[in-house]
Amino acid sequence: MNILSMENVTKAFSDKVLFENVSLGINENDRIGLVGINGTGKTTFLKLISGQLEPDSGRIVRSAKLSIQRLEQTLKFEDNETVMEHMLKGAHPAMQVIPEYENILKLASKSPGDLNLQGRLSGLAAKMDETGAWDFESKINKILERLKVPFSSAYLKELSGGQQKRIALAKALMHPSDLLILDEPTNHIDLETIKWLEDYFAQLKSALLLVTHDRYFLNRIVNRILEIDKGCIYSYEGNFEYFLEKKTLRQQAQNKIEEKRRRLYLSELAWIRRGARARTTKQKARIKRFEVISVENKDSMTKDIEIPVAYRRLGNKVIELKNVSKSFKDKKVINNFTYTICPGDKIGIAGPNGSGKTVLLNILARSMHPDSGMVDVGSTVKTAFYRQNNEDMDDSIKVIDYIKETAEYVTAGDGSSISAGQMLERFLFEPNQQYSLIKNLSGGERRRLNLAKVLMGHPNVLLLDEPTNDLDIQTLEVLEEYLEYFQGVVIAASHDRYFLDKTTDKILAIKSGGNIVKYNNVEEYISYINELSSKPKKSLPVAEVLPVQKKKTKFTYAESREFLLIEDEISKLESDIAAVSEEMSRCWSDYLKISKLSEKHQNLQTQLAAKMQRWVYLNEIAEKIK
Repeated sequence: MNILSMENVTKAFSDKVLFENVSLGINENDRIGLVGINGTGKTTFLKLISGQLEPDSGRIVRSAKLSIQRLEQTLKFEDNETVMEHMLKGAHPAMQVIPEYENILKLASKSPGDLNLQGRLSGLAAKMDETGAWDFESKINKILERLKVPFSSAYLKELSGGQQKRIALAKALMHPSDLLILDEPTNHIDLETIKWLEDYFAQLKSALLLVTHDRYFLNRIVNRILEIDKGCIYSYEGNFEYFLEKKTLRQQAQNKIEEKRRRLYLSELAWIRRGARARTTKQKARIKRFEVISVENKDSMTKDIEIPVAYRRLGNKVIELKNVSKSFKDKKVINNFTYTICPGDKIGIAGPNGSGKTVLLNILARSMHPDSGMVDVGSTVKTAFYRQNNEDMDDSIKVIDYIKETAEYVTAGDGSSISAGQMLERFLFEPNQQYSLIKNLSGGERRRLNLAKVLMGHPNVLLLDEPTNDLDIQTLEVLEEYLEYFQGVVIAASHDRYFLDKTTDKILAIKSGGNIVKYNNVEEYISYINELSSKPKKSLPVAEVLPVQKKKTKFTYAESREFLLIEDEISKLESDIAAVSEEMSRCWSDYLKISKLSEKHQNLQTQLAAKMQRWVYLNEIAEKIK
């Protein structure tokens, strides 16, 4: 069923046309990935769909009562607002009734004889039943826990930017909607959480429209790709892998057309240069046709830009870390780490958010000193550091001048020169765009520009901190190709599995307590993550969750007894949960009792989840025994 249609939609800003006469539809079962180079209008497209922007011409038709939820890139909140207070803001009935119920419940507990408050409390308790609000807060806490937001009682203003973005994502996921719109949902979350998010979207019932640079994530989640390219939108029915295949075929067909146009152009150009006389109607028509072909030839022909990779000689000694440790207050982020970085190393740094990946990069860049240990850097090392946050850019200067501040030319490994313009062109800045002002660039284009400037610094050791954040897929492909031929050392901290897989040959994973473990490749590390994410999570307050055990082909005596009893235990837990829920609905006016029952309800649910996991494990053994 179609839930939204775009009919001949055009949108432009100043003299830049983003879309022209675009028509397409979104269906209720669509999982759509939106791709395109930074600056082509992906965010504008999302705003048009969500109704935050109106088209210049054409129209967008939405089905009756269509609810749309969009992930905001910037979290807006009040000064003294807690995480839970922010999460409960929204149009959903449960979100509206919970704060009101809790407020009246507190007042009623202070004035038990107030019949007016008791009457209001009774009505609100009925609304809590109708909207399913009794379990709503528990669901919020579970999502916050999986997205690794510290405490629901924490004040938003005291959290980091990355934590705030994860709260914005949690809020988008909690709001029921017919269409969920997400702009880079995998930014600022680690690999374990991305795996959970993939599983979450696999069960999502609403339509999904998302922009993401994570190609593995895109391939596993979507069933349709929309590509924005030069004011047109192309639709591909399939995942990202299918899109790549069909896009290649489209480009091959387009290249054949361009080759015919090029030959015609050269033929007409030769005729014009021979001094064609515009005397007859036929000759005038031919000259007019030449003018049209000239414009089309200029606008539509694409070039594969092949330039050498900048590089300076690197000696045998690169960087050696000896017993390096670093702590912040009581948290140790690097613990007695010893490692030797050799010429040609391509290293990925992985780990949960806040584990110390950026700290390790800063120590390697010598912009931060360890608490103990030694960092020994070779005399030929020239380091370039691409950081998560853009450096301050002067909006009043031109793109080309910003690059020239670093260098106008650098020398490649083969001895040839690379100009600032060539480097910009390599990173998808067309010649005419190179002379525009920085203030006209989108956020993603600024990241791309900063990346080109870092590489223009002629390094032989590249440190990259989350380089894939806010970069489009085409830019990532260019960067990956660049790094493939880069002869120096690459050390990249990233959560992007595809990027790490293509650009690194070993992983240093930072774990709890600041311990760093080496994995021989990305696949080995991902296997560890998958194993970790399959284990049950421990929440507070909860009963202890039994660890996942390796599969066996026979029962122990204890397991055989457990297998006989476990279904009855599961049934009893389900009955207990139902009884607690019923009791909560009866004693809605007793604030203390409701709190205790809510805690008991959550405890029982955790025990049930653990029992269900044991039931699956024991049944797998029973199947093998059979």
